[in-house]
Parts: sequence; C-alpha cells; structure tokens
Amino acid sequence: MTTTEGLLVPPGHGRVVHTPAQRVTFKVTGTHSRSASTFEVEVPPGFDVGAHLHTRSEELFYVLEGELDVLAFEPRVRTPDNWQKWQSSSGKRVMRATPGTVIVVPPGCPHAFANPTKAPARMFFQASPPPDHERYFEELLEILGNGGPPDHEAIEALRKRYDIEQLTPLKLR
Repeated sequence: MTTTEGLLVPPGHGRVVHTPAQRVTFKVTGTHSRSASTFEVEVPPGFDVGAHLHTRSEELFYVLEGELDVLAFEPRVRTPDNWQKWQSSSGKRVMRATPGTVIVVPPGCPHAFANPTKAPARMFFQASPPPDHERYFEELLEILGNGGPPDHEAIEALRKRYDIEQLTPLKLR
C-alpha cells in the first residue's frame, strides 16, 4: 500500500539562511515539490536587490508585512542604475507594494524590489522550477560568509550559473 504525506511547516520553522542583506527561511524545497521552492524573506531597511531577470524561472512575491518598492516590467530604456525611475512603454512605473500585494514575474521579465523604509519588510516568495533558488541562496551564503568584502567575481559567476542576469547593482545601506 502506498501512502502519500503532505508537508506541514509551522510558523517559525524551516531552514534559515541569514546574510547581511536578508534573512531567508526555506519553507518548501525541491525535495517536497516539483513545481516551486517557497521561502519567507525578511528584507531589511535600505536593501535593494537590483533589477535582474531570469530566462527560465518564474517567480511570485506576496508582501506580508512592511512596504517594498517593486518593478515587474520591461522598461523603455534599461539604464545601468536607479531602476526606481524606469517606465514601461505602456506607462507602468515602479509601485509601492504594501501587505497583500502580489507580484508575478514571468521568465524574461526584469524585476526588482527594495525596502526604502526604516522598518523591515517580510514577503512570501516562490521560485519555479526548484531547486535553483535554494542552491543560489546556499552558495551565496558561503561566498558572503568568508569574511571581508564580498567577492564580486564569485557572485557574478554564481548568478550566471543560476540564471540571474543582474541589470542594476544590488545595494545594502
């Protein structure tokens, strides 16, 4: 007889990866899902992930607490800095996401988020297919955990390996 068991992850549980830039709690991994990896992400004040895109991955963000500036469109012009000023051909602009806001990002769509406030923000984040984002977070933590300034060449190689094309720089106040 075959039994099927689901996964139940209580509040406050899950593997935590903590970097100076953000705290990521793994809720559902590729071990438990064929469709998506799921994380709870705490975004500190001043953090800006930088505009980037993925050619294969689809992402979903749901703001739980706090406020984030978010981008999810192809701009008229991709300037190498300040994605917050970008505008799409149809007139879309960066918006302030508050609790309850959902952002869906298809493959190939430039996107970004930043916390411009003085309070932390928290979001639910899904990335499909698994386990690319899981491995990316784990390997990024290894690079950042070596002490000293970040190894930008190693981070760039990591991003390429995991389908992340960085369009504007990541920033942490």
